[in-house]
Amino acid sequence: MSLLVVGSMALDTIETPFGKAEYTLGGSATFLSTSASYFINDIKLVGVVGYDFPQKEIDFLQSRGIDTAGVEILKDVKTFHWHGKYHYDMNTRDSITTELNALGVFDPKIPDDYKACEYICLGNIDPNIQQKVIKQISNPQIVMCDTMNFWIEGMRDEVVKTLGLVDVLVINDSEARLLTGEYNLITAYRKMREMGPKVIVIKKGEHGAYLFTDDAIFSAPAYPLEQVFDPTGAGDTFAGGMLGWLCKSKSLTEDNLKLSVIYGSTMASLCVEEFSLEGIRNLSQDKIRDRFNAFKRLTHFESLEI
Repeated sequence: MSLLVVGSMALDTIETPFGKAEYTLGGSATFLSTSASYFINDIKLVGVVGYDFPQKEIDFLQSRGIDTAGVEILKDVKTFHWHGKYHYDMNTRDSITTELNALGVFDPKIPDDYKACEYICLGNIDPNIQQKVIKQISNPQIVMCDTMNFWIEGMRDEVVKTLGLVDVLVINDSEARLLTGEYNLITAYRKMREMGPKVIVIKKGEHGAYLFTDDAIFSAPAYPLEQVFDPTGAGDTFAGGMLGWLCKSKSLTEDNLKLSVIYGSTMASLCVEEFSLEGIRNLSQDKIRDRFNAFKRLTHFESLEI
């Protein structure tokens, strides 16, 4: 199975109570593709960067088996840069600077040999661009997308139109409430289901995630960490782990969808332990397996007679 990842590539400046990292690797497509690369080795990446994007980071992505032929390098502008500052609870952050730069002219043209990819993952980008990508793919089996408050507030009709073209939606709880106008997440799911996606995952940060299908609701825990250094790429890492597992296993049964959410949570918990991409840059399969097994122990219990 081949996976196409389309999204932002960035150089971020991140401040948290634990320190600061300047012009470090970021962007939805970067976290998505890196996370998925621990499960499959046929990943096609489409994105745009500027002249200041380090060659060593392109080399890193390629070392993970990620095909970067679809990454456009613009010679006259800088790479997308976001500067954010997190508060002590790590759920609240301030955007200090957002410089679109190369991302502001992103117009993805999918290479011909990418158009047969079976699995498509659309990072958090303009919903018009998401639609344009989907229409260039010949016959995808699964299309997953993400979105955010910025697009929901400013381009809600286009977001809804995109959702009519996708199979899986990954969204956080505040975005789900904003999109639907419903505070209760089960009611919000039902409204989003009417928009198109058959599978919806609502992320709840340190409180885990809900998986919704037509037949089931599954609640996945978050891994309890003593310190969260940088949550910036956690959501994209989650989505990459989830879809990476679905590509690897080639199964969309209810049980396997649940398993994919745990793998997504596993990867996200490893990501937030360090700044930027460092938490998932050089993982061993043993470390992923150990964290996955730790998730299993969180929810294992024996049945007792009452």
